[in-house]
Amino acid sequence: MKIALIMENSQASKNGVVLDKLQSVAEPLGHSVYNVGMSDENDHHLTYIHLGILASLLINSKAVDFIVSGCGTGQGAMMSLNLHPNVVCGYCLDPSDAFLFNQINNGNALALAFAKGFGWGAELNVQYIFEKAFTGETGQGYPLERAEPQQRNAKILGEVKRAVSKSNYLDTLRSMDQELVKAAIGGEKFQKCFFENCQDDEIAAYVKGLLA
Repeated sequence: MKIALIMENSQASKNGVVLDKLQSVAEPLGHSVYNVGMSDENDHHLTYIHLGILASLLINSKAVDFIVSGCGTGQGAMMSLNLHPNVVCGYCLDPSDAFLFNQINNGNALALAFAKGFGWGAELNVQYIFEKAFTGETGQGYPLERAEPQQRNAKILGEVKRAVSKSNYLDTLRSMDQELVKAAIGGEKFQKCFFENCQDDEIAAYVKGLLA
């Protein structure tokens, strides 16, 4: 599995800690980690609004399989990611959130709070969140006797999201302020991850056109 970490401006100083914990958990499991957001306050500037655009491009082009994002509270990142087609983002404050999202909702993105409650032992909490998010088979349900309706509802939710996002994916991007999209994709780390792994020629052409 390919996992992208995308952090925005307000919490960019914590990127090193979060990236280290993500890599320490994901890479021994055989996953690849791409740090495509801000590494520090001087990096290409991103807000939580940009996070949703980047996540949608990476997921819809199949450049990556899973997104780890967040902001100060995690709420803005979650809302921003969930606006976009085919991105299903859960709000995660502790390891049990990650486990339950993994088993019940079986989405493809997490939004973490990197300021609220991020105090003593925060790096351990982040590590344990990643352990629960990326260990074991997903979508098995919890408790197990509720597995069947949970799996059914997760599938229905995905169908509802696709129904309310009936427009062609690229049309949704083109309907936004193109300067906003262009600002989102301007970072070198995102571009490297996207162009090396993108599996959709149409989406790749759109991004190249904006960057030209």
